[in-house]
Amino acid sequence: MDEQTNSILFFDGVCGMCNRVVDFVMRHDKTGKIKVAPLQGETAKEKLLEEDRVQLSSVVFINQLGVFRHSSAVARLLWELGGVWKWLGWLLWLIPKPIRNWGYRVVAKHRYRFFGQKEACRMPTPEERTRFLP
Repeated sequence: MDEQTNSILFFDGVCGMCNRVVDFVMRHDKTGKIKVAPLQGETAKEKLLEEDRVQLSSVVFINQLGVFRHSSAVARLLWELGGVWKWLGWLLWLIPKPIRNWGYRVVAKHRYRFFGQKEACRMPTPEERTRFLP
Protein backbone atom coordinates (compact mmCIF):
# COMPACT_ATOMS: atom_id res chain seq x y z
CA MET A 1 0.00 0.00 0.00
CA ASP A 2 1.30 3.44 -0.79
CA GLU A 3 0.87 6.64 1.23
CA GLN A 4 -2.27 7.58 -0.74
CA THR A 5 -4.02 4.31 0.02
CA ASN A 6 -6.45 4.15 2.88
CA SER A 7 -6.02 1.67 5.66
CA ILE A 8 -8.37 -1.32 5.68
CA LEU A 9 -9.90 -3.08 8.67
CA PHE A 10 -11.03 -6.61 7.84
CA PHE A 11 -13.66 -8.04 10.18
CA ASP A 12 -15.98 -11.02 10.56
CA GLY A 13 -19.09 -9.70 8.84
CA VAL A 14 -21.54 -11.81 10.86
CA CYS A 15 -20.03 -11.15 14.31
CA GLY A 16 -22.00 -8.80 16.57
CA MET A 17 -18.87 -7.56 18.35
CA CYS A 18 -17.01 -6.99 15.07
CA ASN A 19 -19.94 -4.97 13.76
CA ARG A 20 -19.82 -2.82 16.90
CA VAL A 21 -16.12 -2.23 16.23
CA VAL A 22 -17.03 -1.10 12.71
CA ASP A 23 -19.63 1.28 14.17
CA PHE A 24 -16.94 2.58 16.54
CA VAL A 25 -14.52 3.17 13.64
CA MET A 26 -17.22 4.98 11.63
CA ARG A 27 -17.87 7.31 14.58
CA HIS A 28 -14.28 8.02 15.54
CA ASP A 29 -12.41 8.07 12.21
CA LYS A 30 -13.23 11.69 11.45
CA THR A 31 -11.00 11.79 8.35
CA GLY A 32 -12.57 8.72 6.77
CA LYS A 33 -9.15 7.23 5.97
CA ILE A 34 -9.97 3.79 7.38
CA LYS A 35 -11.98 1.58 5.06
CA VAL A 36 -13.67 -1.61 6.27
CA ALA A 37 -14.26 -4.93 4.56
CA PRO A 38 -15.67 -8.27 5.70
CA LEU A 39 -13.27 -11.23 5.81
CA GLN A 40 -15.92 -13.05 3.75
CA GLY A 41 -15.79 -10.47 0.93
CA GLU A 42 -14.08 -9.91 -2.40
CA THR A 43 -11.56 -7.37 -1.08
CA ALA A 44 -10.33 -9.91 1.48
CA LYS A 45 -9.90 -12.49 -1.31
CA GLU A 46 -7.79 -9.99 -3.27
CA LYS A 47 -5.64 -8.64 -0.45
CA LEU A 48 -5.32 -11.33 2.22
CA LEU A 49 -3.80 -14.77 2.43
CA GLU A 50 -6.32 -17.61 2.64
CA GLU A 51 -5.26 -18.36 6.24
CA ASP A 52 -6.36 -14.83 7.24
CA ARG A 53 -9.69 -15.11 5.45
CA VAL A 54 -10.74 -18.48 6.88
CA GLN A 55 -9.77 -17.62 10.44
CA LEU A 56 -12.84 -15.53 11.20
CA SER A 57 -11.78 -15.06 14.82
CA SER A 58 -9.07 -12.74 13.56
CA VAL A 59 -9.18 -9.02 12.92
CA VAL A 60 -6.74 -7.97 10.20
CA PHE A 61 -5.63 -4.38 9.73
CA ILE A 62 -3.61 -3.23 6.73
CA ASN A 63 -1.93 0.13 6.40
CA GLN A 64 1.15 1.49 4.67
CA LEU A 65 3.34 -0.19 7.32
CA GLY A 66 2.08 -3.72 6.70
CA VAL A 67 -0.45 -6.36 7.68
CA PHE A 68 -1.35 -6.73 11.36
CA ARG A 69 -3.36 -9.46 13.04
CA HIS A 70 -5.06 -10.08 16.38
CA SER A 71 -4.09 -7.68 19.20
CA SER A 72 -1.51 -5.95 17.00
CA ALA A 73 -4.30 -5.08 14.56
CA VAL A 74 -6.35 -3.59 17.39
CA ALA A 75 -3.41 -1.50 18.64
CA ARG A 76 -2.58 -0.23 15.12
CA LEU A 77 -6.22 0.62 14.51
CA LEU A 78 -6.35 2.65 17.73
CA TRP A 79 -3.13 4.46 16.77
CA GLU A 80 -4.59 5.42 13.45
CA LEU A 81 -7.79 6.75 15.03
CA GLY A 82 -5.64 9.23 16.94
CA GLY A 83 -6.52 11.32 19.97
CA VAL A 84 -7.17 9.43 23.18
CA TRP A 85 -7.49 6.20 21.17
CA LYS A 86 -3.85 6.51 20.13
CA TRP A 87 -2.84 6.54 23.80
CA LEU A 88 -4.98 3.49 24.51
CA GLY A 89 -3.30 1.76 21.57
CA TRP A 90 0.10 2.53 23.10
CA LEU A 91 -1.00 1.15 26.46
CA LEU A 92 -2.17 -2.02 24.73
CA TRP A 93 1.13 -2.22 22.84
CA LEU A 94 3.09 -2.09 26.11
CA ILE A 95 1.56 -5.39 27.18
CA PRO A 96 3.81 -8.24 26.00
CA LYS A 97 2.47 -9.71 22.75
CA PRO A 98 1.91 -13.26 24.09
CA ILE A 99 -0.29 -11.86 26.87
CA ARG A 100 -2.08 -9.44 24.49
CA ASN A 101 -2.82 -12.24 22.04
CA TRP A 102 -3.98 -14.60 24.81
CA GLY A 103 -6.53 -11.96 25.89
CA TYR A 104 -7.51 -11.42 22.28
CA ARG A 105 -8.05 -15.18 21.74
CA VAL A 106 -10.22 -15.46 24.88
CA VAL A 107 -12.50 -12.64 23.69
CA ALA A 108 -12.53 -13.97 20.09
CA LYS A 109 -13.48 -17.46 21.23
CA HIS A 110 -16.55 -16.21 23.11
CA ARG A 111 -17.57 -13.26 20.93
CA TYR A 112 -20.64 -14.93 19.38
CA ARG A 113 -21.91 -15.96 22.82
CA PHE A 114 -21.50 -12.46 24.30
CA PHE A 115 -22.34 -10.30 21.27
CA GLY A 116 -24.39 -12.55 19.00
CA GLN A 117 -24.07 -13.66 15.42
CA LYS A 118 -25.90 -12.23 12.42
CA GLU A 119 -27.39 -14.18 9.52
CA ALA A 120 -25.56 -12.07 6.94
CA CYS A 121 -22.77 -9.50 6.72
CA ARG A 122 -23.49 -5.97 7.88
CA MET A 123 -24.82 -3.64 5.21
CA PRO A 124 -23.53 -0.06 5.24
CA THR A 125 -25.82 2.91 5.59
CA PRO A 126 -25.90 5.32 2.63
CA GLU A 127 -23.49 7.63 4.49
CA GLU A 128 -21.04 4.77 5.10
CA ARG A 129 -21.03 3.30 1.58
CA THR A 130 -17.83 5.00 0.46
CA ARG A 131 -15.99 3.50 3.44
CA PHE A 132 -17.11 -0.11 2.88
CA LEU A 133 -15.25 -2.34 0.47
CA PRO A 134 -16.89 -5.45 -0.99
